[in-house]
Amino acid sequence: MKVAATRPEEIDVRGHYAGLREIDVLAPNDRSTFLSTLAATPSDRKAALAIVGISAILFALAVPFAGTPLVQVPAFVASYQSALAVSDIITAVLLLSQFAVLRSRALLLLSTGYLFTATAAITHALTFPGLFAPAGLFGAGPQTTVWLYMIWHGGFPLFVLAYASRKDNNGGNRITGSTSRAVALSVAGVFVATAVFAWLMTAQHDLLPILLKDGHYTNTMIGVVSFVWSLSFAALFALWFRKPHTVIDVWLMVTMCAWLFDIALSAIVNVSRFDLGFYAGRLYGLTASSFVLAVLLIENVRLQANTAGMVGALQRQSSTERNYYAERERLFSAVVESSNDAIITKSLDGTITSWNHAAERVFGYSAEEAVGRQVDIIMSEGQREEVDEMLARTRNGGVIDQHETVRLHKNGQPIDVVLSQVPLRSRDGNIIGASKVVRDITERKRAESALNREIEERQRIFETSQDLILVTDGFGNFVQVSPSVTAILGLSPDDMVGHSATEFIHPDDLEKTRSEMRAARRGAVKRSFEARYYHDDGHEVTLNWMGTWSEPVKRHFFIGRDLTEKQAAEAQLRQVQKMDSIGQLTGGVAHDFNNVLTVITGTIGILADAVADRPELAAITKLIDDAAERGAQLTKHLLAFARKQPLQPREIDVNALTLEAAKLLHPTLGEQITIMPQLTEDAWPALIDPGQLSTAILNLALNARDAMPDGGTLVLETRNIFLDDGYASMNPDVVAGNYVMIAVSDTGTGIPPDLIERVFDPFFTTKEVGKGTGLGLSMVFGFVKQSGGHIKIYSEEGHGTSVKIYLPRSTGVQETEFEVLQNVPITGGDEKILIVEDDALVRQYVVTQIKSLGYTTLEAANAAEALIIIDADKGIDLLFTDIIMPGHMNGRQLADEAVRRRPDLKTLFTSGYTENAIVHHGRLDSGVLLLAKPYRKSELAKMLRTALAS
Repeated sequence: MKVAATRPEEIDVRGHYAGLREIDVLAPNDRSTFLSTLAATPSDRKAALAIVGISAILFALAVPFAGTPLVQVPAFVASYQSALAVSDIITAVLLLSQFAVLRSRALLLLSTGYLFTATAAITHALTFPGLFAPAGLFGAGPQTTVWLYMIWHGGFPLFVLAYASRKDNNGGNRITGSTSRAVALSVAGVFVATAVFAWLMTAQHDLLPILLKDGHYTNTMIGVVSFVWSLSFAALFALWFRKPHTVIDVWLMVTMCAWLFDIALSAIVNVSRFDLGFYAGRLYGLTASSFVLAVLLIENVRLQANTAGMVGALQRQSSTERNYYAERERLFSAVVESSNDAIITKSLDGTITSWNHAAERVFGYSAEEAVGRQVDIIMSEGQREEVDEMLARTRNGGVIDQHETVRLHKNGQPIDVVLSQVPLRSRDGNIIGASKVVRDITERKRAESALNREIEERQRIFETSQDLILVTDGFGNFVQVSPSVTAILGLSPDDMVGHSATEFIHPDDLEKTRSEMRAARRGAVKRSFEARYYHDDGHEVTLNWMGTWSEPVKRHFFIGRDLTEKQAAEAQLRQVQKMDSIGQLTGGVAHDFNNVLTVITGTIGILADAVADRPELAAITKLIDDAAERGAQLTKHLLAFARKQPLQPREIDVNALTLEAAKLLHPTLGEQITIMPQLTEDAWPALIDPGQLSTAILNLALNARDAMPDGGTLVLETRNIFLDDGYASMNPDVVAGNYVMIAVSDTGTGIPPDLIERVFDPFFTTKEVGKGTGLGLSMVFGFVKQSGGHIKIYSEEGHGTSVKIYLPRSTGVQETEFEVLQNVPITGGDEKILIVEDDALVRQYVVTQIKSLGYTTLEAANAAEALIIIDADKGIDLLFTDIIMPGHMNGRQLADEAVRRRPDLKTLFTSGYTENAIVHHGRLDSGVLLLAKPYRKSELAKMLRTALAS
């Protein structure tokens, strides 16, 4: 059995009981549940079967002698009926007491059946002839007691049937109203029913069929008895099949068996009143009424014994519990006082009622200073509303968990705390205050703030780094990749995270990378090495790596620097150094060769005079003189390339010189080539040797003629140009400043990309043997460099070549109208521009310039990448694309496809070719916007605004 007792661990810090716990107290034989719900045991069934068996044996022995007449003893009837009524009333009362607790309809019906049996037995006794009156009381007739007996013995089985139909293993379904009212209605119903039956059997007895005539049973009697006996059998079978059986069910079955024996002996096999069957049947009836009563009484005695045992156990338990609680409370108080967290209790009006040692340490107030004062002594002004809200939640039973806030130390310093608050309850469950646990997290917050700041700084470094930062696990799988991977490898971090590094490293550098990683893990030192990765478009990118291994986190950390710019700059430097070296070599050779030629040309005249009268020798001297002249021209070209030829610079009008050169070129180039001068009206003057410049233009024109064997167009163009610092950074031999550009462009066969860097080398030529010395372009290169200028060549196979000469502008002249237009304030914007450029260095330079103007930029290395970006981003305002690009689609085709997909997309072209050259190549329509390379920032800004406004 379980009883409730207080649990010490549920006592709050002020000693209030917060709850109860259950204590098991076992009685010697725990059958303390009600018989109507207690499952029958095998011993119960065995005892019941034994009694039924004995009763059946006695019944079998009595049946043959049931009709034997015996002495009439009317007192037996009175005694029997009285005992029967008392037994049934006591049984009914005990069952009703169980009903009052269980509220079972089945128990109510069964107890009503016993009440009905008791009242029927009393009525039967009062009307029995010769007992209280010769003919019985209430005006009883000869059939009254017989009918009352049948109703009495037929009614009880009906109540048992009703009980069986309503019962279950929990005692049957429950009533929802008052049990007292149900009991009262039951008693009243029994008395009313008994009164009605008594009235019918006495006052109306003449209307009833005759059951007993001349001491013998009539056919009606036989039918009634059979029906009553069948009802008893039905009740027995209903109980048998209504499982599971409780203790009451088992003994009710025993009762019904005795009930059957009673009816059989008293109303079936006997002959008349006061024979053996009459007396034996009455005894079976009295026995039947006693079975359930006896079991109930026995169980009540057992309950009393169990109760007494439990009271003693509880008394012993109570003493143990008191000692236990006292020890637990002492330990609990010690835990509260030794806690590192401040534990505070307060009443519902905010008055502090307890204050542990940790609270003294955290807030600086001693317990004597704090207890009895308002809790707002540890709060700043303006926090009162927060306290009121928390107390309001506590009054409503709310719990506050892990609430971060700020409190004040006694010295006024703010303290970061996290607190939890729960209601304090009295013994009867009423909320009387609040218990608060407060933890000082000032140092933790400070450390978190420092950590977050450090994480934020590292994250910003990670996100803004121009170098590539990679983190891999011990198996070489990428865990983190910096956003700079997009600019360096054309991939997004998501394209790499989760993948193995082997998918991106050049196969030839894979083993070297693995060796470096293994070495880093062994020594945990920084390793520096180079490895090539694949760009998204397939080309190789060389990265210089600095790597290290972290054993605590089992991670490799790498920082890779893109060597593309460095390698390009080194290549340019090597080219410059190569050209300088070749120039020095050729200059020295030309100088010595000139000395030799001086001797030859000086002596050949003397020899010619000596052999003037000998024609055959004169022809030989003439041949030697011509060869010496050709040698002189050759050394002149070599000195020009070596920048050692004597120059006579003067300020000249480049437009006039170009026009003069154009006139001279007409007969030289032939009718199949059209010469188109495109000159800027206010072209700046240049300080240059005019003869050398004319020779340079002639050399370039002759090369153009050779590249157009079937005819074409030669464009001669002048233009004012400013080469800025960005362009100078990509071309180490250039000094930023103002230049006059002279461009010679053709529509010829073009130059293969792999030969572009060699065209200025001396003696290099792509012409057939005997058709060129390979010194024309090298002479132009040397002349331009010696004059402080710059030369750039653009070419595409099958489309033509454009050579641009940049000559320094002559100093000491007034600012021209062109310069005024170029120096207007630069205007930017906030639109989104897609930049398409195949040269990585140029693309990076352009992106930087456009970003500095305020625009949002996207970039692509070719047309395929650009179309993917255009499809993905509908917010692009302008396509800024180079015209000449490798791949299946050039800039013009890209623009056409982009406009087909996005009709509202505007386009600005750029190219190393001049605008006039491209127009006449037939690659751009009239009116299409082109920004020729190189350009200054002001020109870029102006053209961007023009394109966006077009």
